[in-house]
Amino acid sequence: MDFSLSEEQDAVRELASRILSDLATNERLKEVEASDDRVDHKLWRELASAGLLGVSLPEAVGGAGLGYLAAAVVVEEVGRSAAAVPYVASVVLGAGPIARFGDAPQQARWLTPMVAGDSILSAALVEEGGDPLHPIATATAVDGGWRIDGTKSFVPAGMVADAVVVPARIGQDTGLFVVETSSPGLARRAQEATSRQIEAELELDGVVVGPDAMLVSGEAGADALRWLVERAEAALCLQVSGACQASVRLTAEYTTQREQFGKAIATFQAVGQRAADAYIDAEGVRLTAWQAAWRLAEELPATAEVAVAKFWADDGAQRVVHAAQHLHGGLGVDRDYPLHRYYLLTKHLALTLGGATTSLLHLGQVLADEPA
Repeated sequence: MDFSLSEEQDAVRELASRILSDLATNERLKEVEASDDRVDHKLWRELASAGLLGVSLPEAVGGAGLGYLAAAVVVEEVGRSAAAVPYVASVVLGAGPIARFGDAPQQARWLTPMVAGDSILSAALVEEGGDPLHPIATATAVDGGWRIDGTKSFVPAGMVADAVVVPARIGQDTGLFVVETSSPGLARRAQEATSRQIEAELELDGVVVGPDAMLVSGEAGADALRWLVERAEAALCLQVSGACQASVRLTAEYTTQREQFGKAIATFQAVGQRAADAYIDAEGVRLTAWQAAWRLAEELPATAEVAVAKFWADDGAQRVVHAAQHLHGGLGVDRDYPLHRYYLLTKHLALTLGGATTSLLHLGQVLADEPA
């Protein structure tokens, strides 16, 4: 498989890398982490000005129309910088299904302001005791629209999102709805994540939306939800990949500069072996994530590939950041040092939408369903 990027994708990566490295500095991230919502709104506006919020979205809403892989490139750079922006939440989870399943008026209403950096979107995929592919929340037809009831947990950027894509049961079927967070009957409670990000629990108690809030329903609804969940998981894997690569780079820099017994500790065999193992794991995370993203972008079946990528992002990434912390010694647990941020980020993303065991169960089911 050829993992090289096109010229356009390379240009997107270069632009994203430059903006994020210039603005998502360690000192700036400390300032944002001390703010109320933990979102770098200045960086968000810069990404919008550079056209990176709409890089994967249709030209009709102000996007570049470059597709999922272009967004994936930016996601990996966001992970590499640990930037405090809701890129995955807004561009992949929120804007993605609206662009795919929404009609022209729905796209114009929700995507145009998001591309301009004037709004933030998200999706509510997690429910306590539930499976993201089988929502517990319900949608009931009422005069002129739908009534939605249920509780969604750990909604990324949920406290700052202007609208959220909400999956809900319609009898035995599934529907996807765009719900404004200012809707009567919707209550938000902040949930602080391991990564220091602020997520939200959304309680929908008789939230009534109009018919134009529905993106897709009926038999197509379950397929649409799987479409969204798989792209969300692949994006999380790419974000973890960026964080792992940054952790390995920091470790390489530190171990080549830190001396013991008059030599750089990188020359010690045990240090070199541990660093090499971390590099191999980081490559495993990266390659499996990009394999899944490429298949999704090509509209190929990717359930098994997404499960493999998520397992590597859950399991392999933990070995990377643990090795990085170990090789940094006491500096590795210093909360003012950038490495600690990558450790928290990978731990948080590893548990998002299910951990390593969940991924293996999904993969096992795929293999069991294959004809003998």
